[in-house]
Formats: sequence, structure tokens, C-alpha cells
Amino acid sequence: MTLLRIHKVGIALLLCAVLAGCSRADKNAKASGPPPSVPVGVATVQQHDFPVYLTGLGAVQAFNTVSLKSRIDGQIMQVNFQEGQDVSVGQLLIQIDPRPYDVALQTAKANLQRDEAQLNNAKVQYARMQALYAGGVIAKQDLDTQEAMFGQYEGTIAADKAAINSANLNLVYTRITSPINGRIGLRQVDIGNYVQAASSTPMVIITQLHPIAIDFTLPEDQLQAVRQRMKEGTLVVDVYSRDDQTKLSTGKLLTIDNQIDQTTGTAKFKAVFENPDNNLWPNQFVNVHLLLETRKDALTMPASAIQRGPQGTFTYAVDANNTVQVKAVQIALTQGNVVVIESGLQAGDKVVTDGQEKLQPGSRVSVQAPVNQSKSPQPAEGNGLHS
Repeated sequence: MTLLRIHKVGIALLLCAVLAGCSRADKNAKASGPPPSVPVGVATVQQHDFPVYLTGLGAVQAFNTVSLKSRIDGQIMQVNFQEGQDVSVGQLLIQIDPRPYDVALQTAKANLQRDEAQLNNAKVQYARMQALYAGGVIAKQDLDTQEAMFGQYEGTIAADKAAINSANLNLVYTRITSPINGRIGLRQVDIGNYVQAASSTPMVIITQLHPIAIDFTLPEDQLQAVRQRMKEGTLVVDVYSRDDQTKLSTGKLLTIDNQIDQTTGTAKFKAVFENPDNNLWPNQFVNVHLLLETRKDALTMPASAIQRGPQGTFTYAVDANNTVQVKAVQIALTQGNVVVIESGLQAGDKVVTDGQEKLQPGSRVSVQAPVNQSKSPQPAEGNGLHS
């Protein structure tokens, strides 16, 4: 019995050893298998015409602003406009009482008639005195005195004519007309108010909205690039809302200021817009996108695919076997969340945009849905352009 029991125990121990060996073999087999795939986000390198924008902050300025003030003293008789009304050149806006100035005109005309009559009489007297002087009846002094009076009347008549012109001008000033096409603001006077030429308060302000201008700034380092492009033709300017999401209008670059602001290191530019829908309003803050150039057949990809290391700039490219390889790339420029590739990739290459921290050359990846890409990305607020 003892030998039989020992034999059974030995068989049991042998079976346990065999099972334990099989378990270790399975574990070793699993440990030596391929590593699990790393889930990553990818995007495809695209080739297309890429617009290069310079971006800056700007403020809308009325193309012309006129503060209408009275050039004479008087009482307002008519106000021929409504606040917020569009007006045209020469349109009558305010009528000042013309009666005092009409009286002054009539007085000046009467003075002219009187002085002309006196001048005619002086001419007749002078002709008579010339005959008397020739006959030796009067002295030369009397003739000279009459001649001087003749010149005095001529000067008086010239002053009368000037007074008539002044009175006519004052009558013109009683009619306040619009000097430009524009929009009326809030009025500061009403019918019956007495206005004075010395007053500093305008009666109304007119702003020209068609066209309208925008002043904006760019870093001084970009000034020469803009100047060179302006020599080649007109540069297009797009303007967006303060949140940089809504496009308001499209215009053209008009000019560059004649100096750089040393305190900010920026240059000031001016663009003009037709503004047919009145989307732009004076003193409105906007984001300006200046189209500097369009790069033909440029290679683009999301900026999130770019990695930087001791050896320079690189990206993880995914091959047909879903393994990644490190590829060195050269960046031509960065605009918003998109980069333009100078070299290192080709159109159609797939690059990793998310999950790079888990990768190394040769890693297998599980490709997720590609990120959204735009062929004509809009630059983010700020400069938005980096070489």
C-alpha cells in the first residue's frame, strides 16, 4: 500500500509540473508577441493654392467727417433733416434767419448808388474846373483838391462793392448745406435756437460711409514685404468682426503711413471699402486680413503634426502597414493652425496629429478618423504668419 500511494503522489506531482510548464510557456509566448497598436489621429498632406494673409487689428474710420458750424450769428428758422438721414452734396440742412443780412445787402447797394452819384458829380466838377484853370480863373491848388476828391469817391465805391459782396456771402452762409454725401448724426440745435459764429459746438456732424476706410497696424518687419507686393498690383483686404468669425467686407489697400510707431514697433496702413451694406461703422474695431500672396500648389498640413527635437523639426508619417516613421520637414510658414511644408513630405502622405507622445520609429498605430482640414484656412487673430 505504501508503494502504491507513493507512486500516485509522484504521478500527481509530474502532472502539476507539466501544467506549470505549459502555463509558463503560454505566458512567454504572449510576452514575445507583437505589441498592441497605438491609437492616433492622422491627417493627409494636401497640395493646393494657399492664400498667405497678414493679420492685424484695425478701426473703422469715416472717409470724410464734417462738423457743421455756423459762420454767422442768427436764429435758426428751419431744420430740414432727420437724425440718421442720408444726405447728398448741396442739400439744404439748416436755414438761419436771412432778414438781417438782406437788410445789410440793401444798405450796401444804396450806399453804392449814393457814392456813384457823388463820383459822377465830382467828375463833372473836375471837368469844369479844368476849363476854369485853363482860363486862369482858379488856382492849381483848387484843381488838385477836386482831383483828390475824385479819387476819394472811387475808393468809396470800391468799398461799397466789397460790402455788397460781403452781404451776399453772409446770405449764402444763412443756408447750411451738406458739403459731402454722408449720414447725419445726432443734431445739437433746434428751430428757434440762436447760433453764433464763435461757438465751438457743431450743429450737426456728417460722416461719409461710402466709401469708408479702415486704419490697421502690422509689425514693422512685414512693411517691406507689403511694399514690394503693392508695386506688383492692388492688394486685397478682408475685414472680419471682433471675434474674427464673421466676414464683413472686402476692399483694397490704399496706402502706408509715412512713419513707424517706435513705441509699438508697428506700421500703420489704410484700406478702403465700398461698404454697400453699411456693415462697417465709424470707430468699429475689426480684424483685418491682408492677402499678401497666393502660393501655387503648396503642401499643407495641420500644425499639430509638427514635432520639434534636438535634430530639428520632424513629423510622424504613417505608411501603408500602419507603422510610423520619423520624417524631417522644413516649414515654409505657419498660418493659424496650418503649416506650409517646404520639403520632407509629399501630397497624400499621412501624418500623425494626435498621440505622438506614445510613438517611436516603427510603432504600429491604429488610425483614427482624420482631422478636418481646410484648403483655405483663415488666420487666427494676431499676426498669423510665421516663417
